[in-house]
Amino acid sequence: MAKKTTVICFSNNKGGSGKSTTCANVGYALTLLGKKVLMIDGDMQLNLSLSVFSDEEVLEMAKSEKNLYYAIKNQKDLSDYIVNTPYENLDLVPSSTLMSSVEYELFTKWQREYILKKCLSKVKESGEYDYILIDSPPTLGGWALNIFCASDKLIIPVEASPWGLFGIQNLFEFIGEAKEIANDLDVMGIVITKVNERKNYFRQTVETLKEIESVYLFDSYVRIDANIEWAQDNSMPVIAYKKSSRSANEFIELAKELDARAAE
Repeated sequence: MAKKTTVICFSNNKGGSGKSTTCANVGYALTLLGKKVLMIDGDMQLNLSLSVFSDEEVLEMAKSEKNLYYAIKNQKDLSDYIVNTPYENLDLVPSSTLMSSVEYELFTKWQREYILKKCLSKVKESGEYDYILIDSPPTLGGWALNIFCASDKLIIPVEASPWGLFGIQNLFEFIGEAKEIANDLDVMGIVITKVNERKNYFRQTVETLKEIESVYLFDSYVRIDANIEWAQDNSMPVIAYKKSSRSANEFIELAKELDARAAE
């Protein structure tokens, strides 16, 4: 019997939210829970790809035609663009710097809002993966809309800082508009990242987010941890880099909470 595959996108139109870091580490953590995961790097900054491959490997994939840009450009089945990562049960569709022109590529296409959904349909229907996680760009436009239309659920990472909530109202307005054509899209919840519990920003962020009606706030959050940066410098998820670290445990708890909510 084929698995039920859940597609979750991580999105925030503000840069520095910890979006790619959260996507990569939750993806890896889910494999430790016995899940098979496909990650899709939808951002031209390539950060998700760099979370599991070296700079040289990512640049090589970006130069080749085995990346997301060419799949979208040619409207091809994503099965042909999947690469195995060094980690068991964790695969990736890498990005390319050419994704900067994806909006133009979409503009000329018929039913352009659904191109990623069509490219992803065979992979999703195959049931090979428990989860497909998509890292969205920090922008709101045609490509972000494509990702929303291809997703079942959406997670919003928010940085616990004075500027962390800047623009979140615009994001929710965009989500509302997207739901007019992506009827089944469910806002799974908000995850607070880059937490420093000694500062008031964290408490202020929590209080503000709790005021947003009908949006779940994950109990799990991720604190600032130098191990995350060291892991990124080594092109590894922090859990693989140092499983005993505080942030590794926090990402595992977040993955457990996500998995439980996805099953509801």
